[in-house]
Amino acid sequence: MSQLTIVANIIAKPDQIESVKAELLKLVPMTRTEDGCINYDLHQDNDNPAHFTFYENWQSRDLWQTHMKAPHLSDYMAATNGAIVEFTLSEMTRLG
Repeated sequence: MSQLTIVANIIAKPDQIESVKAELLKLVPMTRTEDGCINYDLHQDNDNPAHFTFYENWQSRDLWQTHMKAPHLSDYMAATNGAIVEFTLSEMTRLG
């Protein structure tokens, strides 16, 4: 199976930006040590600080699916419940 690229966009409520950011930052070091993680990079929009993007590459979709079931992801979901306005996720394949 080919490498999987994930682009995840998270929009925080305006009054929850810093708390969401703190929770997202907690995910980075733990996820980078997971099997199959090639890169896991968090970005914050320069013009809209409520907009965060993860750019991730995984060795396979199966290994990414394992990541999605990780306890630290469940902890993040619980900690940010009600603080997120919008979440979109795209599974992508690199073409060139």
